[in-house]
Amino acid sequence: MKNVARSCCSSFNGHLYNIMPLDMVQSRQLFHRRLFKSDEDCPSHLENVSDEILQKCDGLPLAIIAISGLLANTEKTKDLWNQVKDSIGRALERNPSVEGMMKILSLSYIDLPHHLKTCLLYLSMYLEDSTIAKEGLIRRWIAEGFIHREGRYTTYELGERCFNELLNRGLIQPGKTNIYGEVMSCRVHDTLLDFIISKSIEENFVTLLGVPILKIGNQSKGIRRLCLQGAVEGNSTILTAGLVLSHVRSFTMVRGLLEIHSFEEFRHLRVLDLMDCSELEDHHLENIVRLFQLRYLNIKGTRISKLPEQIGRLGCLEMLDLTGTFVEKLPASIIVKFPDGIAKMQALETLKDVDASIQSIDFLCGLGQLMNLRSLRLILDFEFDSDTEDTNMVGEEHNKAVVSSLCKLGTQNLRSLTIEFGRSLLHEESLCLPTLEDLSIMFLPYVPHVPTWVGSLRNLQRLYIEAVIVNHDHLCMLGALPSLLFLHLEDETESNEKLKISGEVGFRFLKIFIYGRFFEPVDLMFGTRSMPKLEKLELHEFRMVEANSLGFGIENLPCLTSVKCTAVAGDDGIVEAVKTAMERAASTHPNHPSLLFQRLR
Repeated sequence: MKNVARSCCSSFNGHLYNIMPLDMVQSRQLFHRRLFKSDEDCPSHLENVSDEILQKCDGLPLAIIAISGLLANTEKTKDLWNQVKDSIGRALERNPSVEGMMKILSLSYIDLPHHLKTCLLYLSMYLEDSTIAKEGLIRRWIAEGFIHREGRYTTYELGERCFNELLNRGLIQPGKTNIYGEVMSCRVHDTLLDFIISKSIEENFVTLLGVPILKIGNQSKGIRRLCLQGAVEGNSTILTAGLVLSHVRSFTMVRGLLEIHSFEEFRHLRVLDLMDCSELEDHHLENIVRLFQLRYLNIKGTRISKLPEQIGRLGCLEMLDLTGTFVEKLPASIIVKFPDGIAKMQALETLKDVDASIQSIDFLCGLGQLMNLRSLRLILDFEFDSDTEDTNMVGEEHNKAVVSSLCKLGTQNLRSLTIEFGRSLLHEESLCLPTLEDLSIMFLPYVPHVPTWVGSLRNLQRLYIEAVIVNHDHLCMLGALPSLLFLHLEDETESNEKLKISGEVGFRFLKIFIYGRFFEPVDLMFGTRSMPKLEKLELHEFRMVEANSLGFGIENLPCLTSVKCTAVAGDDGIVEAVKTAMERAASTHPNHPSLLFQRLR
């Protein structure tokens, strides 16, 4: 808005900076990067129509990204690309700003399948420049009923596919990534958010109130989703006055405080999100137990210190987020110790933080009958409770029940398993988990070796083991896992044995390797043809001594793109020598991997 800029700089003879659009060379680079592989050129039969499309985009990056995202999901034929070019029309040529951009975005929106349109419109609930957590967004999609389970996929996995599809189409922008390189949050471009909001209002998808939106249009169709944005103390009651709330299925409060006398007005509510409403207090939730259809309740980051005693009456509740609240104890109506008969919960997909030591044998046996369970986190600390004969016998019975159930789950749908403590389980040679893709073994006191049954996990892609002792034989066993992509080892070896990883050890497809020594020296060397697909290497929490391999042989890792090395102690001269050797190896490596070298004192 140039008039705003002019008024700002007129008083001191300032100058306007006009952002230049991309030239044709830059436009082609952005366009082709979205559509073709890095080593692939634009096919000759598409060159002319490609340039004609780019001319219509007029150097606007968002337009180029939106159109390339649309074309990425079509066949690469000249006729189809010409249809897209003609659909753009001359809107951008007439007005290379708002109207033209909306035309481009409208084309991308129309091309979406129905379920993705719904997921995209839901983003209108978030404030401009918000960082949107992927997990929270997907949980809300599920609670709203946008995602339905089909085939062998869980609802959350299908939600992830929708999230990734919106990323691939350029309709949301990636935020933070985890160690696996997976996008864990996103944001929405301001211009695209304006478009989404206009579509949401047009289709009566959501009713937005707050600042600067102070009123709504015709309520003849009823309010199904209500989002109060930016309310401040004293105006939220006015904003909601006169609204018919009986048909509202979803209510979101973004900041501020909703001063509604009773939640009974929302008698058909299914989703209630009050995250970060700092003024929310216990008495505001008194009538929440009357919302019998409530599926999703988020009071994360609020001042709530206790829940209503009868909250257990909410039989449809699937998601309750208490993170960052003052709630220290759950009401008795919420059962924490699981009852017998869990086998009846056949739709259960995720079960976490189950302390097996306080569960009955019947419960532990029933776990094995959960045909759809895909993610399980077990706490197995009963062998440390006591040294009495009776307690050991109970621990042995529990252990047998756990092993039996895990073997059954391992032939069904179990994909992810986390084991805390439970050292005795690691010696079970009969443990068979062929479907497992993700395994974490943590909080263990001195594990003498990598469990032998890990070597049978043919589908395992991610493995994390801490407090384990690793030798060459263990590396060979892990290297033989045909699907392993990520390996994180926290080694407690105190011997002087050198760990040498060569081509014979395996790890044919490993992409990420994290190795820690808990303040012990790292004597690790990568030989020729070792880990041929490795991209990321992290070495951390180790001491540097004279025997350290200076560059660790990183020049023998042909696909390496990044190295992170954290030392906790060592002679200054040795530390500098190792750092210099690694910098030299990184600079001469064909990929010139990024190097982060830290020393923690």
